[in-house]
Amino acid sequence: MQVRAGERAAIRIPVMRRYTHAELFVPAWVVHGTQPGPRLFVSAAIHGDEISGVEIIRRLLERPVLSKLAGTLIAVPVVNVYGFLNHDRYLPDRRDLNRSFPGSRQGSLTARLAHRFMSEVVAHATHGIDLHTGSLHRENLPQVRACLDDAETLRLARAFGAPVMVHADVRDGSLRQAVLDRGIPMLVYEGGEALRFEEKAISAGLAGIKGVMRAIGMLPPPRKPRRMRERIFLARSSRWVRASESGILHHPAPLGARVRRGELLGVISSPLERRDHRVTAPLSGLVIGRTNLPLVHEGDALFHVATVARTHGPDPEYAGPAGLESQPADVG
Repeated sequence: MQVRAGERAAIRIPVMRRYTHAELFVPAWVVHGTQPGPRLFVSAAIHGDEISGVEIIRRLLERPVLSKLAGTLIAVPVVNVYGFLNHDRYLPDRRDLNRSFPGSRQGSLTARLAHRFMSEVVAHATHGIDLHTGSLHRENLPQVRACLDDAETLRLARAFGAPVMVHADVRDGSLRQAVLDRGIPMLVYEGGEALRFEEKAISAGLAGIKGVMRAIGMLPPPRKPRRMRERIFLARSSRWVRASESGILHHPAPLGARVRRGELLGVISSPLERRDHRVTAPLSGLVIGRTNLPLVHEGDALFHVATVARTHGPDPEYAGPAGLESQPADVG
């Protein structure tokens, strides 16, 4: 299907038939600007239960500023339609789509979906943004993950303006690896929790996408200057803090908290014994992810702590929630 300049169209990308013979499609929107320019894909719900990106894309498509678009926006709000329908991270074959790229035309169900996404979406793009949340019962501080050693990718990450930029090496089979192998700059945005809408994470994601679109010349500058957040942190390493005992987690450290090595993150108590276990930070840094489920087993991941450096803003000696108090203005 051809979408002419100045038009937008809803596209249904065929995936396969279910065993009921019902056709299953991946929904997409193509917005073709009136002027030539980059071709950006924005995707969400590669993990079917990570639904915040679906709302981010819905709001993006409603922005009046898209009438001034240069280039082409390819928006895919639900990639893993199987998982989305079933409130599930995976596909029916229990494979992780984000470990199955670039896929295969003759492979598993998951591999075939990955191949179709690469051939029908990524093959037509010059830039990419993929939207995620924390997994089930885990919440992430809004953050961008990317290969920040690449100058262009770092520029786009700064333009996104999330509280934290995480330098992350690619993982085998991930969409980011497959896209980078094609020489396409790409960001992964993480914010919020699976199966939940968290307004600050959604607002930050929407503002970040528009910031990237302006940085690559797809959108004009805003009518009002974008209010940049007071501090953005760059993280090059991180570590999950796991429970050493089973029990009930009390007083967990909030997302965005600056912590020092040895500082208390939470307390695990036993419902049957009068005994508490202190959970402390193994390193100094920023809490960028945490569990929201107070019932924990030994070995469960509780807190994700990143070692960070200030990239701009006030003095980094800051003891409190970072980043979210300075949301960028959503103009246009």
